[in-house]
Amino acid sequence: MKKLPLVALSLLVAISLAGAAQNQNANANANTNSNGAKNASRSTNANRSPIFRATADQVKQAQAILKQRGFYNGEQAGKLDANTRAGLKKYQQAEGLKATGTLNKVTLAKMGITLTEKQKTM
Repeated sequence: MKKLPLVALSLLVAISLAGAAQNQNANANANTNSNGAKNASRSTNANRSPIFRATADQVKQAQAILKQRGFYNGEQAGKLDANTRAGLKKYQQAEGLKATGTLNKVTLAKMGITLTEKQKTM
């Protein structure tokens, strides 16, 4: 009779230790997965090409062209604001380009605006 409580206590301790060990393994796997996810996002960012950006001077030139063509009536500030984007979309549609509202390489070329050396390699 004295052995029964000792066996029950031993089983309880063994189950508790097994549960604690399993919990530690789960935490270790979660840390590995989160680190793996971080590494995966870094590698996808590393594979991205540089973003094409128009210079302020190019934006001013585009705004002048858009203004001449009647697609834009704002100031030629060299900033790509909402009105400039709306004018660019109208211009791109009129010229048969993809209407993105961005001053991309194709739109600059269609407008006759010179690209920088860096932009030419993109």
